This record gives sequence, C-alpha cells and structure tokens, in this order.
Amino acid sequence: MEDQERVRREIERLRQEIRRHDYLYYVLAQPEISDYEYDMLMKRLEALERQYPELITPDSPTQRVAGEPTKEFPVVRHRKPMLSLSNTYNEEEVRDFDRRVRSLLAPGEPYEYVCELKIDGVAMSLVYENGLLVRGATRGDGEQGDDVTNNIKTIRAIPLSIQSDRPYLLNIEVRGEVFFYRDALERLNEERLANGEPPFANPRNAAAGSLKLQDPREVARRPLRMFCYYLDPLVEPHPIQTQYECLQLLEKLQFPVNPHYTLCHTIDEVIEFWKEWQAKKDTLPYDIDGVVVKVNRLEQQHRLGTTAKSPRWAIAFKFPTEQAVTRLMDIQWQVGRTGTVTPVAILRPVRLSGTTVSRATLHNVDEIRRLDVRIGDFVVLEKGGEIIPKIVRVVKEKRSPDLVPYEPPQTCPACGSPLIRYEGEVALICENVGCPAQVARRIEHFASRRAMDIEGLGEKVVQLLLNHNLIRDYGDLYYLNAGDIAILERMGEKSADNLLQAIEASKQRPLDKVIFALGIRYVGEGAARLLAEHFRSLDEVMQASVDTIARIPGIGWKTAKSVYDFFRREENRKVIEKLRRAGITFEIQETKPETVDQRFYQKTFVFTGTLNRFSRDEASRMVEARGGHVSHSVSRKTDYLVVGTEPGSKLQKARKLGVNIVTEEEFYRMLKQ
Repeated sequence: MEDQERVRREIERLRQEIRRHDYLYYVLAQPEISDYEYDMLMKRLEALERQYPELITPDSPTQRVAGEPTKEFPVVRHRKPMLSLSNTYNEEEVRDFDRRVRSLLAPGEPYEYVCELKIDGVAMSLVYENGLLVRGATRGDGEQGDDVTNNIKTIRAIPLSIQSDRPYLLNIEVRGEVFFYRDALERLNEERLANGEPPFANPRNAAAGSLKLQDPREVARRPLRMFCYYLDPLVEPHPIQTQYECLQLLEKLQFPVNPHYTLCHTIDEVIEFWKEWQAKKDTLPYDIDGVVVKVNRLEQQHRLGTTAKSPRWAIAFKFPTEQAVTRLMDIQWQVGRTGTVTPVAILRPVRLSGTTVSRATLHNVDEIRRLDVRIGDFVVLEKGGEIIPKIVRVVKEKRSPDLVPYEPPQTCPACGSPLIRYEGEVALICENVGCPAQVARRIEHFASRRAMDIEGLGEKVVQLLLNHNLIRDYGDLYYLNAGDIAILERMGEKSADNLLQAIEASKQRPLDKVIFALGIRYVGEGAARLLAEHFRSLDEVMQASVDTIARIPGIGWKTAKSVYDFFRREENRKVIEKLRRAGITFEIQETKPETVDQRFYQKTFVFTGTLNRFSRDEASRMVEARGGHVSHSVSRKTDYLVVGTEPGSKLQKARKLGVNIVTEEEFYRMLKQ
C-alpha cells in the first residue's frame, strides 16, 4: 500500500506538471520545455498508468484521445439556447443597434460594451460538473447539438478539470469558438490536396469537419484551438455581474481566452476598435471576420432579452469581404493518393487580404463549367475569411474573343491512364495503383498500422526506396533484399534486417487488413471487414459482380462499383499477383473450435462508451485473437455489447433487442478467465 501511495503521488505530480505545460504552450504560447522533454513526461505518466490502471482518472492528460470510431453522435439539448448573432457591416447599422439598446433600457440608464474579436470557427459548449469536463456539444440548431465530448478532449488548451475555491465555479457551462491557426489549416489543406481530397475553404468549415470525424484519434492529429468567451454557473445565485468579469474569470480558471478584448463606454469607441482591428487583422496568426459587441452588464442583457433567433444585447460587427481581380494563366490537375484528380487555378500573383495569391482551388469539373472560366480570363478572387482563395466570377466584359471553353483532361496527367467519373459524383479518378503521383502515399497507406502494420516503413523510407528504384508499387516490398536496403542513406544492416522482418511479419495479416491495405476507393476498415467476412477470400472478391457486392448489408452501390472497377484494371491485378506470389493472406484462416476460447469463438462483440483499461483497438484485437468478431453497430446478430463510460445510443438499441450487456469490468474478467 505504501508503494502504491508513492506511485499515486508521482502520477498526480506528473499530471499537474503536464497540465501546467499544456497551459503554457497552448494558451499562453510561452513554452518552458522542449517537445522532447514534454514527450518524456507523458511517456512516464503513460507507463505508470499502464502498470497501475486502477489509478487512471477521466481528467488525466493521457485520456485526451479516448474512445473509438462511432457511427453517430448522441444529440443533447442545451441548457440555454445557443443563439446566433445579427450581423452588420457598416457604422450606421451599429449605431442603430446602440439606439435600440438605449431605447430598451430605462431613460438615462448608463451602459457600456465589451468588444471581442470575432473568430471564424465553430461554436462549442463545454459543461463541467464538480470540476470535471463531462460534455462538449456543438451548437447544432441552437436548441440541441451533437455530443462530441471525446473529440473536444483532444484540444489540449481545454482543461479536462478545473480548480477553484469558489464552489459556483466548479459547476459551469463554458462556450467558445473552435478554430484553426492559419498555418495549421494550410498544412492540412496541402495534405488533403495531396490525398486527392478537396481543401477546406475556411477555418470554420475545417473545424466543423474535424469535430464531426467519427474517430477521436483522427481529430487529435488536427491542431484544433479554442477561444472561450462565455461562462455561466449552473447554480443560482452567483456573484458574476458583467461579461468583462466572465472573461477575467475564464482566464483565472486557465481557459484559453482571446486577449484582444476591451471595455468601451460609447459606440464611438466600439467603432474605433472595429476600425483598428480591420486594419490589423492580417497580423494575427488566425482569421477573424469582425468584432462582437456585447452589453457588458449581465442583468441588462437579461432585461434586453432576445428575438426568436438573436440576442438584443449583442451584434456581430463584421469586416467587408475583400476581393481582387487577376488573370487566370493556367489550370493544373493534381493527383491525390486515392486517385482523385483536382483542378488548381494558376493565377498572375495578386495581393489579397495581406498575402500574395498565385493559386486558387477550382474544386471540380462542374465548378469550372458553372463559372465558365477559360485560360486567359480575368477573374474576381475572394478571400474574406477564406483561407483558400476562390474564384467568385469571371469578368466576362474583359474576355478576349479568341478564348475557348475549357475541356477537362481525359487521361491522368501523371500516368496517362483513362480518368473515370462515377455516376452521381463530380470527381475525376485515376485508378492505377502504379500511378507515380499516387504510389508513395498508396505504399504508406499499405504499410500503415491499421493496414499491413509494417513497422519502420514510414514516409521517408518509402521515398528512399522509390528514389533508388527499388520499388514501383506496394507489391515490390516483398521482393526487397537486405543488401540493397543497407546501402541507403540512414539505413545500415540492422535497419535493413528490421525492415525485412517487419515486411515478412505482415504476410500474416488477416484478410480484412489486406483488403483495406489495397487502398480501394471508399473501402475503409469497416467495408474491408464486411467484404472479408462475406467472401472469405480475395479471389472471391475479385470475381464478384457489382450486384453481388452491393447486396452485402453495409456495402452501398458506390462502394460496390469501386471495388468491381478496381479489380478490373490490369495494372492492379498485376500488383495483386505479386502479393499472391509473396504469400500474403488471401483467405480467412478458419480457427478450430478446440483451439479458441468458446465464450468468444464466432461471437460478435460491439463496444460503446469510453474504455478505461485499454483502447478499443486493443480490446478488439483481444476478441479477434480468441476467435470472435467485432462490429461497429448493434443488431440481432450481436452477442455482447461491452459498455464503457458515457455509452451512446447503442445501449438503448441493445436493450430493445435483448442483447447481452456486459460492463468493462465483466469483459475484463472474461478475458482473464
């Protein structure tokens, strides 16, 4: 007991230290230690919590990336509606707002405003009970939103717990805006373009898309930020009297608060603040699209009330959208990892919103036709609040009469293969897995942890192998030899041997991992598992018709057509033949009943909520190792629903269907017996 108490104290010390460094780095932007030193603190904490899982708490920094992919988000009702703000773009309208405020208050009653920068992001509600973060929810329709608690926990600036000697501050709702720093969004968009995915047009779309991802681990890879601007104790009465005081309290509780807020005594001061930040907005590392003006006193806010959609005590004083005119010099087509071919406008460089713009997204063929944009046209660009410049319209009165309508390519610009456009879709697709523009990322995907899990075969090693012409596709990985690898830069004999051992070990991956690793468009882990379970062999999948594939529950027509087309391409079949000769698993290996745990063999498990003892990936692997199956949805075929903390709607469905429901502790005992 004495040893465990010593460990408990060390764990708590590490947690406090990590929380302090999170606050210094993500809120104050004043880091005191290197990334390496921070990582060592986290690794030490993770090791102790693995050794003593009973000491794990929900607010531990290790629990920020919790939970597994979910098919849906529970809907929650907001305690108070999250109203949208009325917008204004000019001084006269903001003076009208001031006149309305004055007329609704008592004659001669003094009032003042708090002005805050309007962040271009997504509104978020955080609820804390007894000092612990229990819920993060999107604004939704204002009355109710999606419960995205596991996703919101990945934002390191947000405290998982709060400390205060004032009891009314331990049970509160905090609201704010989730957003991206400009450079982080640009990096994310570069990755999306490289993968053949459309870029996010602005920080708001990027934040909304990230928060709706089903897998919190994917959200954690995106550097989301949050600024908080609202604090409401869940218990009455409380002594907070003004919005200015709310912002100061949020700062004291170590929430991230935008530092550029001010108290204005007149509407003229409000307008001066707006003008100041309209001129300075490009100096910030994130995008703002205006200033939010709020009556300061909370009691006056209450008396002023709301309309059906907006508060009468606040308004968004927005900046006008910036535009520029330049010439379209060319249209280039980029090929992503999955083969999506995306058009990019090459422009005569022009200054817009504080940056020089020379490229703009054109999204797809339909957008080019909608705009009727032609090479040589003068075009109007817009970026107000947009991180990616977009072409708003063509200046047709300046069009030269010799410009001809633009025709999209028929073949891949990188490999010359015919481009495909699926019915009902706008994207052009190159399905050649050997396409040089796709091959590096296809190989990286093939080797990734959730596919063939080839340790040591990351981006740099893949590029080395390609640069030295040792591989042309992922099938070539299984024919490498140690001598060729050892002479490469930063490799050596030991690294070469380790890599070859990892490649050899990957031959034993189950069929669903192999199907997922092939990189077939629309085939994620779930679809790959359904295909493997239904057909039992890769050859059967390859020979199946579109109709046969589409009849599998959970596989739609679009996915079925993609699978069918993938295996019709001769170049893809050649690569698959390399995998066959190498001895890759092409069939589900049937396990004999006597060699498996009978409580798991051919039983279907579903998980819901957050597991504390292990990740859901680990739990799934333990079920599969005992001959069981793991599904993401509850049905009549489900044998067990394993319930963690904060379970979702699967629990109610399991009860209706009479599925066996077991707690995480009961599941743990099943594994141990």
